[in-house]
Amino acid sequence: PGITRVPVGDQPDDIEVQIRELCLKYITNPDSIILAITAANTDMASSDSLQIAKEVDPLGERTVGVLTKLDLMDPGTDASDVLNNQVIPLKLGYVGVVNRGQRDINNKVNVKDALEKESAFFRDHPSYCTMELNGSG
Repeated sequence: PGITRVPVGDQPDDIEVQIRELCLKYITNPDSIILAITAANTDMASSDSLQIAKEVDPLGERTVGVLTKLDLMDPGTDASDVLNNQVIPLKLGYVGVVNRGQRDINNKVNVKDALEKESAFFRDHPSYCTMELNGSG
């Protein structure tokens, strides 16, 4: 969900440092693929995950961008430019997803139904329905 910056409850004072070091422990391995997960309804230029990925993969050769919350973007907006790899280019491109929200979880929407809802979202959205599903942005 992001890097915790302010400790909550009994979290240690250095929670941000601990999370960052844990991430770097895995993504510095040159054989690993980095999943840089960012909410689509936020500014891509301020993405913590893309910033950390860029530190260890400056050319974006082993980073996949994952855009979540596409269904929560403001009406009339979309992330097609990002998904088409035109904003912050990554060699492996971007994948868009629509996850179950807390209401879906509380209402016990099962994964199969959530996947159908996600599929319908992309199929029916005026910008996303015309995009190629080639897996590379």
